[in-house]
Amino acid sequence: MKIIVDGFGGDNAPGEILLGCAQARKELGVEILLTGDRARLEAAARELGIEQDLAGMEILPCGDVLTMEDEATSVIREKSDSSMAVGLRALAEGRGDAFASAGNSGALVVGATAIVKRIRGVKRVSFAPVLPTSTGFVMLNDAGANVDCRPEMLLQFGLLGAEYMKRVMGVQDPRVGLLNVGTESHKGDDLRREAYGLLSACEDVHFVGNIEARDIPTGGCDVAVADGFTGNVALKLFEGVSLTLLGMVKDVFKKNLKTKLGAALVLKEMQEMKKRVDYNEYGGAPIMGASKPIYKIHGNAKAVTVKNALRLTKSYVESGFQERVVQLVRGTDRA
Repeated sequence: MKIIVDGFGGDNAPGEILLGCAQARKELGVEILLTGDRARLEAAARELGIEQDLAGMEILPCGDVLTMEDEATSVIREKSDSSMAVGLRALAEGRGDAFASAGNSGALVVGATAIVKRIRGVKRVSFAPVLPTSTGFVMLNDAGANVDCRPEMLLQFGLLGAEYMKRVMGVQDPRVGLLNVGTESHKGDDLRREAYGLLSACEDVHFVGNIEARDIPTGGCDVAVADGFTGNVALKLFEGVSLTLLGMVKDVFKKNLKTKLGAALVLKEMQEMKKRVDYNEYGGAPIMGASKPIYKIHGNAKAVTVKNALRLTKSYVESGFQERVVQLVRGTDRA
């Protein structure tokens, strides 16, 4: 399997991207096709002492870099020779089995739609991060790609999210919940109420009804369906609260000698908890609905996060998800 990787996407590129790709080649047995400036990639590899690892990767040269500050449409306009744009075109041309980037999320969604194209019948591609919960993990779909949604789009987010959780994450009979302001079926605006009806009537999802935001971290469902605006607000709050709580616990253990001794006694358990609630363990988020697998790596990813993202990208390709989606979306794409 060959995964195309954006060598210059993200805050820590290209160094951490190269290290993560090197780990993925050794541990996962995947081939890597890197996009980016060859001279800069080779210089970074020399500095890190991984020239031999880079020698085992194919490089697809390009002349530009798409930054986090660039407009999303730059990927198909001003920055069409960027490492992200070149990688997406390579995927569309069949030069690899999947594409992964830690770069500009909006540009990746635009590129997935305009360059790689959507699966026939899919209304919109979506951004679907997998987040840790007290009982396992949950997918939030959509978490920012589509601010304005129609009810049938939310139905598709539920269908695709459930299929991904089943095939890639190993969740049996994933529970799908609709993120809303209350659990009663009549709650919410017209979008939520109509989406509730569509999800309730769909035999291909295990719909558990409306869920409130507080139910997400406690494992109230396996897929939380939302429009992109609501989902992105929930995602950022989720991440902020997680980091804040971890910081507060750390401050408590550093407070005095007694708490430091207590920290030493539970160090292993605290490390396990930190790893469990760290969203970097899941690498990022699949871009759902594109005709070929695309994975968004966390923008501030370190090497281990890149490797984890490529592990999930590999599972994404091997799962048969794309073929199944073609069947699932039939009849859901109302005009």
